[in-house]
Amino acid sequence: MRILAIIPARGGTKGVPGKNIKVLGGKPLIAYTIESALQSALLTTVIVSTDSLEIMEIAQQWKAEVPFQRPPELAEDDTASLAVVQHALGFYEEKGEVFDAVCLLQPTSPFREGGGIDAAIQQFMLSNADALVSVLPVPHEFNPHWTFETNDKGFLKIATGENELITRRQELPKAFHRDGSIYITKIETIKKGSLYGQKLSYIESNPNFYVNIDTADDWINAENLLKNY
Repeated sequence: MRILAIIPARGGTKGVPGKNIKVLGGKPLIAYTIESALQSALLTTVIVSTDSLEIMEIAQQWKAEVPFQRPPELAEDDTASLAVVQHALGFYEEKGEVFDAVCLLQPTSPFREGGGIDAAIQQFMLSNADALVSVLPVPHEFNPHWTFETNDKGFLKIATGENELITRRQELPKAFHRDGSIYITKIETIKKGSLYGQKLSYIESNPNFYVNIDTADDWINAENLLKNY
């Protein structure tokens, strides 16, 4: 299976300005994800998609391919990941280069367990799913069966649509949230306009490595993780 790894890294970040190349533990944030991707035995090509010349230069220094500069209209705050992936695939299609799947690796989730990318790819291939995401368990107090929405009369209703609450924690079904670390999607699913498709598989990440950097506090958490591990 030919898999294109895409590391999206736009220049105009706001929560932590310049975070994709800000130095964390002695190296640019994006370097952690580049290194993890290059250690994979199952990724065919590893590229960085960015609008920033500075990020392009640093990514190349860390041995990632940067085959194009992403157009500014695909580097806005509200630019969808799907559009970034489709742009990269269009570039390779024009060259006549074909892939079976895309592996999207967010640099804002810098810490991945060794071999984790290849384990996710193997699970993806075995599952015959349209896509796979890395996940972490949802704490039981935030389980969707124990969360509420308001109805049109201003009263609470169970978010899952059930009429009665599950009263015992032990009876709650497992629930997961995306941790932002790994997304893998078949090309035909992307061409249908989705990163997830109808059959979505998953792999659980190691919670000891979890951080998703969006704010200054997240950055401090990442620094603390480096100290502890």
